[in-house]
Amino acid sequence: MELFLQRLFDGLSAGGVYALLALGLVIIYRGTGHLNFAQGEMALFAAYVVYQMGEWGLPIGLALIVGIAVGFAVGAAAEVVLVRPISKKSPFAVFVVTIGLFQFLNWLDGAIWGDQVLPNSGVGSKQSQYPSLFPDAPEDFVKIFGAAIRYQSLGVIGLTLLITALLFLLFNKTKFGLAMRAVASNPESSKLVGMRTNTVLMVSWGLAAAIGAIGGVAFAGINNNVSLGLMFTVFIYGSAAATLGGFDSPGGAVIAGLAIGVIETMAAGYISFIGQEMKLAVAFVVILVVLMVKPSGLFGTAKVERV
Repeated sequence: MELFLQRLFDGLSAGGVYALLALGLVIIYRGTGHLNFAQGEMALFAAYVVYQMGEWGLPIGLALIVGIAVGFAVGAAAEVVLVRPISKKSPFAVFVVTIGLFQFLNWLDGAIWGDQVLPNSGVGSKQSQYPSLFPDAPEDFVKIFGAAIRYQSLGVIGLTLLITALLFLLFNKTKFGLAMRAVASNPESSKLVGMRTNTVLMVSWGLAAAIGAIGGVAFAGINNNVSLGLMFTVFIYGSAAATLGGFDSPGGAVIAGLAIGVIETMAAGYISFIGQEMKLAVAFVVILVVLMVKPSGLFGTAKVERV
């Protein structure tokens, strides 16, 4: 029982990070109708920025605010400079542009911070490990039915649920949230009724990148370091969560992200031939099965076209 609960909360903690990346994908899709394959690298860039703020002596709370602001700026700039001009000519080209942005941001991270794992033990480093958003000392845990659940895991789960609740209010209780949905559905008609579609598109990308930044910082804190490959597998899991939950359902993406985290943790723990090395296969299997059985996702809205 103790081992089961331990793995359950570990899975929920990892799933919370997957859910944050999935939320970013859902926001962009709901606001613009596009998929952002650079979502993970935007989150990674913000995570590096937070690391740098820590090197300069900024506390984690202020560093996170800077990281969120930088993430928002990167996402908004990407929409204005790259996505907006390209999408007017070819919607499919946005797919190619975001892959190119993925490569560029990864290169930029390496050019600024190098290809080593940070923090390192070299001369000049002021941090022994990446700053954590939540208490992560060896004694920072609580016992639940005998299982030691770390405050960090509980914090990530709580943070994910809080952001989900705020997004629910945004999409369903605010004019801007309704505008995001309208622009994604029919941008031309939205212009005719006076909606500032360009602003909606820009903010959608910025908001998605900002939420991804929180996920990147949280995951780097769990791993105690940041590196160029940190967010690649997380993005795969996040994509699986968005696919499973539905690209137009924030709540579905969160539920799916938490579920995938639990499933892959349990599978690695109880199925011997999977182990830690093959956990990523769980995400690919989920994507494949959902696309074959229910392409709109478990909680997504199926589109009906009249002919």
